[in-house]
This record gives sequence, C-alpha cells and structure tokens, in this order.
Amino acid sequence: MNNKLLDLVRSRKFWAALIGLLMVIVRAFAPDFPLEDEQISAMVWVLVAYILGTGLEDGLRAAR
Repeated sequence: MNNKLLDLVRSRKFWAALIGLLMVIVRAFAPDFPLEDEQISAMVWVLVAYILGTGLEDGLRAAR
C-alpha cells in the first residue's frame, strides 16, 4: 500500500489533475478570483490534454 501511495505522489498525472481541481475549487469559492471562467476552462482543458498525453506515453512505454 505504501508503494502505491508513493507512486501516486510521484505521478505527473496526479499533480496535473490536482492543480486543475484546485483551480476550479478556488474559482467556485472566490468569485473575485482574477481569472475568467473561460480562462480557467481553457487551462483545465490543457491539463486534460497533458494527462491524456502522459498516460499514452506511459502506456506505450510499458507495451514495449
């Protein structure tokens, strides 16, 4: 179990997802946050693309 937790904390996908989630939560609870909804949405989509790309890279590397 401890090894899985360490793998999660070291995961680039985990940190990208956490940053995206925090951006959405901050925007929801702080309406005066200096970024517009469209800007936050665009950043989240960039993070989604990063997570998918990293996942594909990891999966293809493991398939070799």
